This record gives sequence, structure tokens and C-alpha cells, in this order.
Amino acid sequence: MADATLLNQIKDFSNRADPYPLYARLRQTPVSRQNDVGQGTEALNDEARGVWVAASHDAILRLQNDPRISVETQPPTKRPSTGNPVTDYLVNPVKNRITDRHQPFLFRDPPAHDLLRAATVQQFTPARVQAMRARSERLVGEMLDRKLGSHEIDVVADLAYPLPVAVICELFGVPEGDEASFHDWSSQLATAVEPGVVVSEETRIENARIFDAISDYLTTLIAEKRRRPRDDLLSGLANHVTPHGYRMGDLDLISTAILILVAGHETAVNLISNAWLTLMRHPDELERLRADPGRVPRVVEEVMRYDPPVQLVSRKTLSAIDIAGTTIPEGEALVLMLAAGNRDPAAFTDPDRFNPDRSGTRHLGFGGGLHYCVGAPLGRFEAEAALTALARRLQGPRLIEDPPPYRRPATLRGPESLRVAVERIL
Repeated sequence: MADATLLNQIKDFSNRADPYPLYARLRQTPVSRQNDVGQGTEALNDEARGVWVAASHDAILRLQNDPRISVETQPPTKRPSTGNPVTDYLVNPVKNRITDRHQPFLFRDPPAHDLLRAATVQQFTPARVQAMRARSERLVGEMLDRKLGSHEIDVVADLAYPLPVAVICELFGVPEGDEASFHDWSSQLATAVEPGVVVSEETRIENARIFDAISDYLTTLIAEKRRRPRDDLLSGLANHVTPHGYRMGDLDLISTAILILVAGHETAVNLISNAWLTLMRHPDELERLRADPGRVPRVVEEVMRYDPPVQLVSRKTLSAIDIAGTTIPEGEALVLMLAAGNRDPAAFTDPDRFNPDRSGTRHLGFGGGLHYCVGAPLGRFEAEAALTALARRLQGPRLIEDPPPYRRPATLRGPESLRVAVERIL
């Protein structure tokens, strides 16, 4: 049996820089019941909760395609008390119910999930996505140009962080002057997708404020897109009517836009940062990429396996499931430990080795089944543009701090900063 404290050790920030030895211990029992006492400033309750964790590649693959698994795991919305009776007893309860009824499709089961996802996928047209590939390359060039003459670059702050927001804002048709707000909103709302973590009262208040702020902004922007549609993704979502007469309503459109913002930004930041950190730790692979930029798709795919931006996802069981020699009862919390499955020796040869030339078993980095990442092509393009330019333009790069400081979340895992000393930037 697996050590029942492993999940909490993984969530412990002291293990953020290298959780992979803990994942290896989890895989010894492919599906195990873990204690989850929560984190933050308070406990979830007086006793440890039971949470099931799937850690092997086979178990994760089977469970993420099992219709007896639900993604509707978000706790009921509860806006914090303001001290104003009208707000606390009349306005906020209504807002809470509306929020719960219109969760992003990432947290909804069929049929609502399928309807919203299909409407969204239709707007990620090949032409629109390909246009953003070229735009990503230009944006990366502009961001590196700002560092000309410098002998140090923070790959997170100077490139990985601003690039995805710029791309998403352009996709949405957001006025250029409003991009800064989207940066702040995305980072704050990312804390809301961390499963099993109890945050402070201050963080809950800030999350509620940010959610309302971005909702108000998007309500105005969506109204403008309906009045004067343009050739952007948000205009397409706001005005597209299916052959059956369905058009996404404002509330679902807002939740979908927030999902694209948070998921598209936070995962891309981590993908670029994790990838560059990996290349710096494998200078032979960095030299191969510099000599042959055509290798970059292989590098990105291997990073998605080797050190993925999304390490785990939350689910729950709708009925009892027999798997890997155990039974997960109905109504249980479940974590799919994607990063552990990606280094399963039963699925990958020499799994702890970074090898862009490997082939065969597919990784779990973009999820799978009904919830395979909608923005996967866009994330790949952004990472490819960033890595190609960094490899070509940074001369004599050297990590200033290894391991670098990490961001707090265990789910969306990546460096908080990634400082690199360089001889020069071309």
C-alpha cells in the first residue's frame, strides 16, 4: 500500500521544485487512497479526508475516458461576507447560484459540456490558429528586442508571462490598453483551480473581487462584439448560431472566456518556462535545437511528458469503479496525477530521461478524452516560437539560480522566475 501522506507531501510547497520522486512512490500502488488534510491557514475539517489518487499511466488513461467519472468537482461558490446585509443576504446568494450554474465547460459534464465545447472548438479555426502562430513569432521577437544590450533575462517575466496574455487578448479582440488587467486577473484566478487547497480569507475575498471585475469587463466587451462583430474569437463565440438554433448566452460566454484566459495563459507560461529550464539543464539538447530549429516540435512534446505545466486534475466518481485491483466507491474525490503517469516505466522507456527523439506511447500532458485541451495547438505554437528564438538569440546562457523559485500551486506547476545570465542577446 502507498504511504497515505504522499498527496500532502506533493502539495507541500517545500517539494515543489522536484515532486518526481514522490510521484514514483505513488506509482508503486497505481490507485491508492490518500489522506488530504488541506493546506493554507485552516483545515478542511477535524479529520483527514479520503482522496483517491491514480498515478500509473494505464489507470489514468482508463479513468479519464470512463463515463462514470465526473469533472463537476468545484465546491459551491461562497462569496465572503462584506458586512452589508443587502449584499450578503440578497445580492451575493444570487450571484453564487448564477456562478455555480454557469461553470466553465472544463468543470461540466455532458450534455452541457459537449454543447459549450463544440461551440468553442468551432471558433479555433485553422486560419485563426495559424495566424496566431505568425503573431506569436513576431511578439517573441519584439519582447527579446527590448532586452538588447542586457546581460540578464528573466525568461518568465520578460517572455513566458507576457506572451500568452498578448496572444489571448488579440484572439479576444481586447483593446491594447486593457492587456495589463488581463495579466493580473489570470494570475489571481489560477489559485481557484487548485484542488483540495484551502486558501486564506484574504485570497477568497480577492478571488471574488477579481471574478466580478473580469465578469463586468467581459459583459461590456461581449455587448460590443454583438453590436459590432469583428474577426476575433470572442466575436465568433458571441454571434455564432448552430444549425439547431443555439447561441451561447452571456453567462456561459463569460465563463468560457475566463476559462480560455486562465487555462491558456497559466499553462503556456509554465510550458515555456519548464521547457527552457529543461533545455538549460540539458545543454546538448539546447545545442541540437540551436543547430536545427526544426526539432522544436519534438522538444515541446517531450517537455509535455517530462515536466508538464498541468501536473494533476481533480475528478469524482459517479458510481463504484473497479480498477488496478481496488474499488473506488461512488461519490469519492479522485485525483489523476498526470505528471506521475507521464514517467511511468510501464509506458515509457527510460522515463526519467529527457529525450525529444522518443516515440510511441502518448503522453498525458494535454489531458485526454472529452476534456482534451482545446487550446493545445495554440500552446504548442507559443512554446515553439519562444524556444526557437531563445535558443537562437541568447548567447552563452547560464542559469543564475537552480532550482529557480517556484510558484505556489502544485497543479499548475512552474517557476516563478527563471533568471538567465547571457554574454549577449542577438
